[in-house]
Amino acid sequence: MSEKVSVRARFEKFPATVKGAFILRGEDRDPHQVIFGETRAVALGGDVRRPVPIAAVALDVAPKVDVFVPFELSVADLEPGWYGFECDLDVDGIAGTYPGGRRFAVAWPRATVRRGPVNVDRRVDLGGETHVHVGQVECGGDSIRLSLTVAPPGPLTVRLFADDARLEVLESEADEDSGRIRVLAYPLMKTHRTLRVELKGKGRGAEGALDVRLP
Repeated sequence: MSEKVSVRARFEKFPATVKGAFILRGEDRDPHQVIFGETRAVALGGDVRRPVPIAAVALDVAPKVDVFVPFELSVADLEPGWYGFECDLDVDGIAGTYPGGRRFAVAWPRATVRRGPVNVDRRVDLGGETHVHVGQVECGGDSIRLSLTVAPPGPLTVRLFADDARLEVLESEADEDSGRIRVLAYPLMKTHRTLRVELKGKGRGAEGALDVRLP
């Protein structure tokens, strides 16, 4: 069942603050009364939950009309990482928690983050006729981008580890026709020595892994 009201966060990230608005929209043909409650910035894969200073307010949300609730959040003292927003809404008397969709990064110190390409160019067999070619890792200031190709094309789950620590995957995009997959994940630090790529395809036992030594 689709939501009666949708929520999305739109904002700009500045060095010390995030400024923007939550946009509420009526998604069916009925008007709704919404009580906008507690709102938080939540770290992806972490325990940090920072309240966003928005006072509880009652709103009337008309069909197919956007209602804006502005906010400003200080991020100067947040730990480095990726964060998303979520808010507690009461829609026509029914309470729920709604994600804001978009995320933002609090930068890691520049001197600590690995940058530049790491060429892998290796094949991992997953059993049967399925294999994965791991191409290149692009290391950036707030994320890494990993390029893979699964043949024949099919579903693939990717888990990443830097040394022994799990790297949170931010998003994964797959082209079903070509089997090409791009994975966006947390950045690699200069202190990391090994990137471990764990792969799981379709079917029992369709698993494989490789360790990439970092220069």
